[in-house]
Amino acid sequence: MNLNTLGLSPAAQAFTEDETLNDFLLARVTAVHRDRYTLQDAERTYSAEITGNLRYSVQDSSELPAVGDWVKAIPSGEDSAVIIEVLERSSLLKRKAVNKFGESQSIAANLDQAFIVQAVGQDFNLNRLERYLAICNAAPITAILIISKVDLISKEELQSYIDKVKARHLDLEVLGFSNFDPESIAEIAQKMQAHKSYCILGSSGVGKSTLINALRANDQLKTQSISNSNQKGRHTTTHRELFILANGAIVIDTPGMREIGITDDASALEATFESIQEIARNCKFSDCQHEGEKGCAIQAAIDSGELSEELYASYHKLKLEQKHYSTSLKEKRAKERAQGKLFKAGKAHRKNHKY
Repeated sequence: MNLNTLGLSPAAQAFTEDETLNDFLLARVTAVHRDRYTLQDAERTYSAEITGNLRYSVQDSSELPAVGDWVKAIPSGEDSAVIIEVLERSSLLKRKAVNKFGESQSIAANLDQAFIVQAVGQDFNLNRLERYLAICNAAPITAILIISKVDLISKEELQSYIDKVKARHLDLEVLGFSNFDPESIAEIAQKMQAHKSYCILGSSGVGKSTLINALRANDQLKTQSISNSNQKGRHTTTHRELFILANGAIVIDTPGMREIGITDDASALEATFESIQEIARNCKFSDCQHEGEKGCAIQAAIDSGELSEELYASYHKLKLEQKHYSTSLKEKRAKERAQGKLFKAGKAHRKNHKY
């Protein structure tokens, strides 16, 4: 294996060309297990941890190493290492951290594209799809939608699913997938190029592990079928992990995500709902809030049927969520600054009042 096989990022490529860094280890994070990391370089696999300085100097948990990151490390044994720096990322897929005020959580780094998997039936949800598209646009990376378990429906029903997606996101590429259809597997594999990095996203039990098994042409990932009664499954991927396919493409599998909270990137929402932005440009007032104002192009488009009311409702909900996250982030940073000033003031007081 060589470093190109692992999909060298621009920052990693620059690292290899810097002779002053020859004493350090350049490796890619292939798995994250809580406080331990699995690294891969051109020669071997390492079990690694991060330095205390790195752990406590970050302002947000998304700055810690994620699957797909290229890192600068120091070997600490034959198969162990210590990570001292995360190299600059070409992209970062992240979401709002669950139950953590004003924080985000990394999903994967240095990606080229995401495959969003939704199964036919109860899992298929356009609003949820738009959440995935928003975090992909924030990364920023492109996305392809995979509709899985299409062997359970007719071709006409599959086309109906595709039509629903295209009605809201005309330019989004949509592919069908069945583990029993080699042609559908081959079509997805053809979308993946050697040395490029791809992420598989989706809820629990939608077929992400089944898809990767099919692409790898073996059963290295354990899968569980979803219940016929409620069409729900338990996720079988418990951590994020990187694989290299036979064609050289790099794939990162992720656990099923129940919550996909978006962060503070307003431009990502604009990119996700581009059709709404185009209509909004025709509003009479540039600061129109689309809440009944005179000359509102959005309301006129909804009334005429040009704009789906469901699509605008999805956008409006995500917009409010994005604003709430931005407010939380500002409050968090203001609190941290106040605590920093208090600490410095206390330190100065102790210094000036020594006995």
